[in-house]
Amino acid sequence: MYIPKYYQVNDFNEIKSFIRENSFAAIVSYDGVKPIATHVPVNIQETEGDLYVSGHFAKGNQQWKTMDDKQNALVMFQGPHGYVSSTWYKEENVPTWNYQSVHIYGTSEILSEEELIEDLTSLLNSYEGHREKGATWDNLSETTRQQVKGIVGFRVKVDEVQAAYKLSQNRNEEDYENIIKELRSSKNRMENELADAMNTFLPEL
Repeated sequence: MYIPKYYQVNDFNEIKSFIRENSFAAIVSYDGVKPIATHVPVNIQETEGDLYVSGHFAKGNQQWKTMDDKQNALVMFQGPHGYVSSTWYKEENVPTWNYQSVHIYGTSEILSEEELIEDLTSLLNSYEGHREKGATWDNLSETTRQQVKGIVGFRVKVDEVQAAYKLSQNRNEEDYENIIKELRSSKNRMENELADAMNTFLPEL
């Protein structure tokens, strides 16, 4: 994706943290005719220096058939985003849209059933491990476990990562702080989260 230099994020630990916090990703592949996409929750793992993103499709979703034999895939992660009015600047200028986004490019493969169960176990631990009575693969009934036959797991080996945090880094300090104030005052929850992101990554203005 197009990323002006001052919006680029190169801190790999920050990118991994962002992915884990915004793990409902869009998986984009090519079916031989057109690009197709599905939104799914994903895991991220590092193995022997390589980074992998993994998840699963319903077996009825034909996209899984495009994910074998090391086909190219794009995985997109979206953080908070929102409109920035030009009236929030001290000097007249154009309005814009602020956002946080990460794109991952890589090659895909289908998981074996054993690998899929490992991936589901990790996914459940991520979302249930902190809960008092959280579900884990081990405490699911055999009937529930059998539903694994209705899904297909996949993994994408990451070849390239592109991360953009467009958070008004090109504005002066007064404009930047006023944008945060206006976003915080919004009744839109995502705009409030965008204000938090801008405050967290406050540039040296």
